[in-house]
Amino acid sequence: MYKCSLAIVFLMLGMSSASADDSPNAVIESAVKLLTEQLEGRTQELAENRQELYSIIDGILMPRFDRRFAAQVVLAKHWRTASEKQKTRFIEGFYRALLRKYADGILEFDPEMITVLPYRGGDNEKRTRVRSTVTLDDGSKVAVDYELVKRKSGWLVFNVVIEGVSYVRNFRAELDSEIRASSLDAVIARLESEAGITVVEQDQ
Repeated sequence: MYKCSLAIVFLMLGMSSASADDSPNAVIESAVKLLTEQLEGRTQELAENRQELYSIIDGILMPRFDRRFAAQVVLAKHWRTASEKQKTRFIEGFYRALLRKYADGILEFDPEMITVLPYRGGDNEKRTRVRSTVTLDDGSKVAVDYELVKRKSGWLVFNVVIEGVSYVRNFRAELDSEIRASSLDAVIARLESEAGITVVEQDQ
């Protein structure tokens, strides 16, 4: 259930308008309409053409998701000791590994599943949270919160919290253990492998 829900909201959070005038709720609400348009009538086609599915998700998500900030929060203390090249590779590998991991769930998206709740934050906040519910096939409702940060381009999402479980905190704990057991370079290499990234140049 968690994987399916996160797959849906992972793409939803990237479907916002880039306008700086949009409220956080408008960002999320516009996602439902835009995602529906992208997937309409193409579920079977995209299920059989993974590269096209990845391309669609990437084209929608990348300009609207704060990849660097999300990566920084996930790496936590390891970010401070990482080189710029390690940071760049981690950002790309982590993002693209997530994209592929949750691509299947995107095809199950149904706009009727999403209910965005009234926004309770202030207009001048730099970081905020938008709350929603996702209704699953069995009729149960899952609380889904989106954490956003305000940039010059507008609101960008960097975290999703499902039933109180933060994907950023989950990955931070998971990767911290992996880095301690091996190294940051090993984790980056694994993510790049999962994402299908071929590294042409190695560190000098």
